Amino acid sequence: MTSEVEQPTAMSEALGYEQARDELIEVVRRLEAGGTTLEESLALWERGEELAKVCRRRLDGARARLDAALAEEADEDDAADESAERDGGAV
Repeated sequence: MTSEVEQPTAMSEALGYEQARDELIEVVRRLEAGGTTLEESLALWERGEELAKVCRRRLDGARARLDAALAEEADEDDAADESAERDGGAV
């Protein structure tokens, strides 16, 4: 029974951000349109929650990569400034 619960998550994790977002938009559209049974609505809601988590993780990962790149750039700039100060002071 556990594998049934884990399998959709594994499949969802394989989705890229844009794919998960587009599917989430479709899920929301279907829920807003109505006309589904309670069971279908619950399944759509659960899928939407899963897709929202995937999107959030992808965005968090992108933010972390961006923050790391910006921090690395700042460190390089600081090192260059320190080097310039040392070189300038020795002249």
